[in-house]
Amino acid sequence: MRKRDVILLVLAVAAAVTVALSVFASSALETGSWGLSFRQEGQPPVGNAGVDQLRRYDAAYIGDTTKQTIYLTFDSGYENGCTGKILDTLKKHNVKAAFFLVGNYIERNADLVRRMVEEGHTVGNHTMHHYDMSKIGDKATFTKELGDLEALFKEATGKDLPKFYRPPQGIYSEDNLKMAQELGYKTVFWSLAYVDWNQDSQPSKEQAFSKLLPRIHNGAVVLLHSTSQTNAEILDELLTKWEAQGYSFGTVDELFS
Repeated sequence: MRKRDVILLVLAVAAAVTVALSVFASSALETGSWGLSFRQEGQPPVGNAGVDQLRRYDAAYIGDTTKQTIYLTFDSGYENGCTGKILDTLKKHNVKAAFFLVGNYIERNADLVRRMVEEGHTVGNHTMHHYDMSKIGDKATFTKELGDLEALFKEATGKDLPKFYRPPQGIYSEDNLKMAQELGYKTVFWSLAYVDWNQDSQPSKEQAFSKLLPRIHNGAVVLLHSTSQTNAEILDELLTKWEAQGYSFGTVDELFS
């Protein structure tokens, strides 16, 4: 082979490697807080990571966007008297939700946890201590955070915890998603949420509806906090309005079926 041909071959290989690395980098998941970009009312938002990127790790933030289905989820860091009313409303509408619980919630509210299970809701793993899991790099520590929560749930209900995981504060890393997957978990992010967690500044009914009604979309995974007095007060009307728009409600396991 002539010297000129060798040079051309080397350049071609180098170009191919550059393209491959570029594609790999674009598909990599960066560590950070889960975020959404809403570009049009009534349409699905764009997440920090794409559907296909997340699927590699059995993770999802949205369901089938061709169907008018909502997946209702609650994050429950502690109990302040709202969950009973929320459960009453869900029962009235025959809606099955997912509750992502932390350790102290199960320790202090075993009766409510048992009620969730008895009424057909899914209880998911929000970790034992609600740490920033992206800072946990070793699998043993990561496993303990999820395993200790599993043990509490088993003690409270006599049942095995369903293998659904939501990273605290939505902070994630690719390593965390991989470790969760290796433990048999499916990671559930969300495609609709609003600022409902601040107990010192609860949104009004009008403020809540201004976010939750126009931004609802096909396949929406909705995140609400069960600590919110506003959510407890508006949930009946909210579900009624979504139903009037033609939406029905699915369960988190259907996100991965």
